[in-house]
Amino acid sequence: MVVMYLLVGLCAGVLSGLFGIGGGILIVPALMLLAKMEPTTATGTSLGALLLPVGALGAYEYYKAGHINVLASAMIACGLFVGAFFGAKYVQGLSPITLKRLFSAFLVLVAIRMFTDTLK
Repeated sequence: MVVMYLLVGLCAGVLSGLFGIGGGILIVPALMLLAKMEPTTATGTSLGALLLPVGALGAYEYYKAGHINVLASAMIACGLFVGAFFGAKYVQGLSPITLKRLFSAFLVLVAIRMFTDTLK
């Protein structure tokens, strides 16, 4: 299991560095499918893994290249700080199957939006 967790982290790190994704798009589904975690455990584990300073080295590379809006990053971080609390509080009352369905629907909607945006 340790090797699998390391590989999931490595893949998420690469994708995070490439696209700014990792937690919800890769880590949570990987933990649910490969480690057979319940959605809430997978989400909590992902959030635990993403605590600072995980993104620091990747963000530093983008900063050196002039590709970070520091104010936007700080404001998004503030929103994440508060939003993660409310999201975590709300999800505790959902059944695993409801959460899986909501998460799946979210991913499909994001995929459709991104795909249709490329057709313009």
